[in-house]
Amino acid sequence: MDKNNKSDLTICPTIGTSLIEPCILDPCIPKPCVTIIGAGLAGLSAAHRLTKCGIKNVTVLEATERYRSMCFLSLGDLAAAIQSFWLNDSSMELGAQWIHGACASNPVFTLAAQEGLLRPPLGLSNNSTGYFYTTDGRAVSPAVSIAAKKAFHRIKNLAINRFASNDNARQHMSLAEFLASQMDQELSRFPDIHRDDASRHGKEDDLYLVSADYYGSFISIPGGNVRVPLGHAGIMAPLLRDLPECCVKYCTPVKSIMWDAEETAGPRAKVHCFNGEEYPCDYVIVTTSLGVLKNTAKQLFCPELPENKQIAIDRLDDTMRLGWSTDELAMRFDWSKGITHIEPVVGSKHVLCAWIGGPDSAIMETCSDENVAEKLTKTIRKFTGNPCLPYPSTISRSTWCTNPYFCGAFSYMSISSTLGHKLELGTPIPGECGEVPPIILFAGEATLPGYHGTTQGAFVSGVKEADRIIKLTKKYQGPPNFKNLKYT
Repeated sequence: MDKNNKSDLTICPTIGTSLIEPCILDPCIPKPCVTIIGAGLAGLSAAHRLTKCGIKNVTVLEATERYRSMCFLSLGDLAAAIQSFWLNDSSMELGAQWIHGACASNPVFTLAAQEGLLRPPLGLSNNSTGYFYTTDGRAVSPAVSIAAKKAFHRIKNLAINRFASNDNARQHMSLAEFLASQMDQELSRFPDIHRDDASRHGKEDDLYLVSADYYGSFISIPGGNVRVPLGHAGIMAPLLRDLPECCVKYCTPVKSIMWDAEETAGPRAKVHCFNGEEYPCDYVIVTTSLGVLKNTAKQLFCPELPENKQIAIDRLDDTMRLGWSTDELAMRFDWSKGITHIEPVVGSKHVLCAWIGGPDSAIMETCSDENVAEKLTKTIRKFTGNPCLPYPSTISRSTWCTNPYFCGAFSYMSISSTLGHKLELGTPIPGECGEVPPIILFAGEATLPGYHGTTQGAFVSGVKEADRIIKLTKKYQGPPNFKNLKYT
């Protein structure tokens, strides 16, 4: 294939279409009007699929400013959120860091490869490297660290197998509780002198929020995790490039979604924006993040969502390797105790990335740059035992928790959630089995069981809902209006 021609071959059928693609609609039938909330991977993949299959009357409403070199997803997409930019000598990511699964079965990996964003050798992630430090400035022995990592990995595999066991008699517990229940047996294999160091592995406070029962529900795609050297934002470009001009409306936050299952004459739904604009349509695809739905669902939808849908939104949760001991975590007085690990950015000689989980990430976002720089520097000095390490010259940080258009990072299976809640979140309203075809459809990584917190989950969910509309359009030979509903 000519590398300068990105349109002469479609590798993945979920990205492009061919002349024999079954999703392409008869050009002679009328097409429905579709409004999509959110120009993230879920929203853009849905819009791309619809337009490629013949539904051109598509409007994407995005609350944030125009897509540029820095790209924000209005997620349910990672909360898979994408935010790429350049800092010093390398591209940085404040959102999605990796493509999970570097193989052709992953449509996001295929899209990145088609766009020329990946270059061999691929920069695969490697969690087995790096030093493990304690709070007294001491590096844990590599032999002890490696053995502890292997022990922790064995326990995590037990948690994964727990989901597949279908043992209804098992005790319901958090991932942290399950790890603790297995840790004593593993630690007994270490000499007394190394037991405390080994116990520091896996001490992440936010694991108490995660369900051990559904930890194994995540679907791993083979190929490892690969970083996009020029930034994840580049993945959005081919999706935007193929959309009709002015299809995406930026800086257009949505105020309310009016829908009426009994409407027989006018539009089945109307999307009202804060700027006064109104978008009547046949279908609405909602791709906002789980955090946004939690905060706004009761005001956003009129009438309100059915009770089962609201329960699913309430039960599911969203969130965004330092060796803390249990006592140190219990005595936490500042957000820096939420730092789980610090690592060099791949491809950079000058930039470090610190990861902060749980409630501490939200606290960090409210602090000044000076406070963040000071806390990070003190933490690194404390763990390395080097009091001379300089303060950073520049910092850049995520604001997913405090940004009203995201309200958190990616979704996860909490101790109060089940796969049934995931399925319910992704179910359209009204349901497909009713007399009235769906009006409100939901996409985003939080709606797809097994792919929470991934870019491919966001992408595939958008394509899935677009295909649902295409299928309904074929069934009714056009928009689902009163005339064609009456005879079906």
